[in-house]
Amino acid sequence: MLKALIFDMDGTLVHSDPVHLRAFAEILGPEGIEITDELYRSSIIGHTNESIFASLLPHLPVAEHEAYADRKEAAFRRLALDLEPLEGLIDLLDWAEARDIKLGLVTNAPLLNATHMLDVLNLTERFQVKVTIDQVERGKPDPLPYLTALERFGIRAEEAIAFEDSPSGMKAAKGAGLFSFGILTGLSAEEMLNVGADRPVDNFRDRALWEVLEQRLAA
Repeated sequence: MLKALIFDMDGTLVHSDPVHLRAFAEILGPEGIEITDELYRSSIIGHTNESIFASLLPHLPVAEHEAYADRKEAAFRRLALDLEPLEGLIDLLDWAEARDIKLGLVTNAPLLNATHMLDVLNLTERFQVKVTIDQVERGKPDPLPYLTALERFGIRAEEAIAFEDSPSGMKAAKGAGLFSFGILTGLSAEEMLNVGADRPVDNFRDRALWEVLEQRLAA
């Protein structure tokens, strides 16, 4: 039986990548680092801040990586004031709640970002379980964040479905044993299948998504 839907945040609940790209460009531009779409896709999307800044600023000590990360996240929160939920999201959340299916959030974002984004999207009260990078020893692509969410729900992997948009997020969800939809806000359908997605979907109105949900309820 389907008991929970578990969502990544950036690129999944909302197409926030353009705002993140702007924030990275603002903070790292003075360091001579150009944040191109290709660099964003290859070295930033789905990665933890720890790994991002270690990769982009390898000559600096860890303490300075952390300072840059804090500045970048503050810039993101300042810029991310007009976010809109991804198409069909609210309908899906309403559908789940009407059937007593729990809702969870699993993100590599820090708690401050998650709180800000959920407030802007007016979704703060909708998720019974929220797992941010601050709450786990290892972020995605490690499956620990998803395993933590499952533990908090008190359910097994086969009783939940995950929604992800990045390679690292998909690896984490599949590593935890979840059936996973790949949201195509950053990758192509082929790329999403190659990183392990069970079904790639454009958004939460995609017919393939609803066919699977109905099948899972009927099982």
